[in-house]
Order: sequence, then structure tokens, then C-alpha cells
Amino acid sequence: MRAPGFTGAVIDRADWMRHDEAALANALRDPKARLLGLDDLDPVLAEDRLTWTMLADQGEAPPLVLLGLIEGVPHFAPLDPPRSAGERPGGLFDAIARLPESEAALYAGARSVVDWHRRHRFCARCGHATHTFRAGWARKCDNCDAEHFPRTDPVVIMIAEHDGRALLGRQASWAPGRYSALAGFLEPGESIEEAVARETLEESGVRVTNVRYVASQPWPFPSSLMIACVGQAADDRITVDTNEIEDARWFARDEVRAALAGEADAPFGAPPPIAIAHTLLSAWAEAGS
Repeated sequence: MRAPGFTGAVIDRADWMRHDEAALANALRDPKARLLGLDDLDPVLAEDRLTWTMLADQGEAPPLVLLGLIEGVPHFAPLDPPRSAGERPGGLFDAIARLPESEAALYAGARSVVDWHRRHRFCARCGHATHTFRAGWARKCDNCDAEHFPRTDPVVIMIAEHDGRALLGRQASWAPGRYSALAGFLEPGESIEEAVARETLEESGVRVTNVRYVASQPWPFPSSLMIACVGQAADDRITVDTNEIEDARWFARDEVRAALAGEADAPFGAPPPIAIAHTLLSAWAEAGS
């Protein structure tokens, strides 16, 4: 099975350093310390690689988050990255897809935590301003001392299978012909299996049981954990909730394989390889070979 996108980061997150102010100060002074190049939340790339500058060349260091250590060298990301003037370039996902696996994963973590800081400048308890601490991995309220930490939102993404076919759906906003796995956020007090069953029923009217886990993926837009599963459908009757999705259909394994291979006569367009839906479809298609 192909590894899900945004996984495989080769970095020591150095959690111990987040609690050791002296060690963090030494890391900031390390002449080899590096700073990730970001344009707002987008990566600055050169020859399909992330770009890094020497932290020592920055003068007074901007607010930073410690990403961790790579071969003992501290790597940081700016918490308030500049945004270039003019129109923003397109093709972000295509550019990320060309990155080495480890660099795409490193960028995903950086993007999520930087974006979290932007959205949590004020205390959820009392509304006062917060400041960063723990090497950029937490915020603390200036008024009530409440501590806040980056959070990840769990999302189930799933295939219902019936008689050798997979149930896929599409959003109206997607490119024509694109179909993918159904998905939805877990709700409070709900297990993964219950969320898979609920979301599948809500979107397609199909009831599933015997849910099995396949893989997971961090998704940094802004900060989700995609949990890929397959469930067994009780029958193949579809009742689409058009408030949720535009369409849902059953596809045979050969049709899924053709779509994943990008064949011209495939019955639908598959999700891109960086998305865990691609991993999920690939795993399902391979299981029947």
C-alpha cells in the first residue's frame, strides 16, 4: 500500500527541548539552525524542495516554532511568515506533490501549527490576548493563565463496499467527473466506527457495519487527521442527500483501478496521490486482486 501523503517526516520533534529554556536558547544560537521559507502559509520552493535560510542571518529572530532536530540541527518555522505582494501563485497541491515525502510531511506539520497560532491569539476561556511558550507549541493567556495547545480535528473518510463494488461520491465544486471516498468530521461522544456508519448513512442513505481501519493521514488545511476506513454495506440502495454531496455511485474494482491509473476511458477521475482517498482506493483495489 502506498504511504499516505504528508507522512514520513524524518525529524526528531525534540519535545524535551520545548520544556528546557536553556536548551532552546542554545538551539536559537546554533550557527547551523535553519528557518523554513514560507510565503504566508505556502511553502517557498526551489527545484521542488523546501527552502531554508540560516537563522543566524535573520538578525533579531522573529517569533518561531521549533519543528525539531534533523541530524542534530535545529529547524524552525516563522510564526508570522510574510506574504509576498501581488497575486498568489496557483498549483499549490501540484507543487507539494513534487516534494520528497519527508519534506511534504515536515511542511504539513509546520503549516498546521502556524495556522493554529493565527486562529488562537485570544483565550477561549476569558477572551484576553495570549502569548506563545513551549517553543511555539502552546499559548498562555495573559489574564487567566489558561494554557492552550494545538489541536487536530479527526475526520473519517470511507468506502462502503458491496458485492465487489465501492461506493464513491462527489462534491459539486469538484472538477467534472471526479469521485472520491465519502468523509465527515467525528462528533463528540462518537467512535470512529460510529462516525463512519453515520456519515455514510447521512450522505448516501447506505447502512454499513463491520468497519475496518486502513490508514491515517495528517491534512494541514487547516489541521485534520484523516482516518481511512472500509465498511460493509447492507445493500446497494443509494439515497443521496444533496445538501451533503452532489452524487454517489457504485464502482467495480476494475473501474477503480482504471481511474487510479489515469486511463483515458476510466469512468471517473480519481483523487490525487497526495490525498488519503487515493491510498484508500488503492488499498481496496489491491485487496481484490
